[in-house]
Amino acid sequence: MDLKLRNKSVLITGPAKGMGAAITLAFAREGCRLVLVGRDVAAIEPVAEQARALGVEAAVLRCDLTDTAAVEATVAQAGTVDVLVNVAGGSGPIGKTGWETTRDEFDEIVTLNMAGCFNTMRAVLPGMIARGGGKVVNVGGTFGMRGRAGRMAYSASKWGLRGITKSFALEAGPHNVNVNCVAPGMVDGPRFRTKVVPEMAARLGISEEAAAERHAADYALRRITVDEDVANACLFLASDVSRQITGTDLPVDGGWAML
Repeated sequence: MDLKLRNKSVLITGPAKGMGAAITLAFAREGCRLVLVGRDVAAIEPVAEQARALGVEAAVLRCDLTDTAAVEATVAQAGTVDVLVNVAGGSGPIGKTGWETTRDEFDEIVTLNMAGCFNTMRAVLPGMIARGGGKVVNVGGTFGMRGRAGRMAYSASKWGLRGITKSFALEAGPHNVNVNCVAPGMVDGPRFRTKVVPEMAARLGISEEAAAERHAADYALRRITVDEDVANACLFLASDVSRQITGTDLPVDGGWAML
């Protein structure tokens, strides 16, 4: 199926690694013009080079997404934005109860995961509306759909992002702008293999292979999400194949959050 994304201008935040890199290269393979945004441009540049090797333009812009003025300047520099994909975010304190979490820890992750997306949407939407439409895809998380002990601040930030997404969808919908949220579950990658799996193996006294299988058993499909699964969901929501979908949360988690 041709998603008809070729030559669309796509601004992606947090493109340097993991699912952000996978999302970037997925859009590059669709022939999109890319604007890659983040604080560490040195980390982004290798991904941009991979995108350029696929024959597309890939500009790299430095920006602190929590700085409203900086985001506005960056979007102005980017020019036309047909699709915004907000991947950038953080994990916040891990393993702390809500009462052990400090106010600074809470504020930091809520500001990054909520205000960062708010800033980019606020900056790109007037241009999308003026041009007659556009697509916004926010990357949330399933802990913002079911909550998680020991991850209160992160869960709060992702619940908040859902509310931001739905409100913007209602406001921008009459202007032909779709605003949706992709919610990955646990994603197979360095953190899963070097932290989550070993910790479970040590806690239960089992092998790491058995721990990975036990983790997968929590999901209806009995497998862990990979970066490309998230990238494909973003492509779908960025294309006109999903023209009648807005304000939705799309879990990409093998069947966990909704079961």
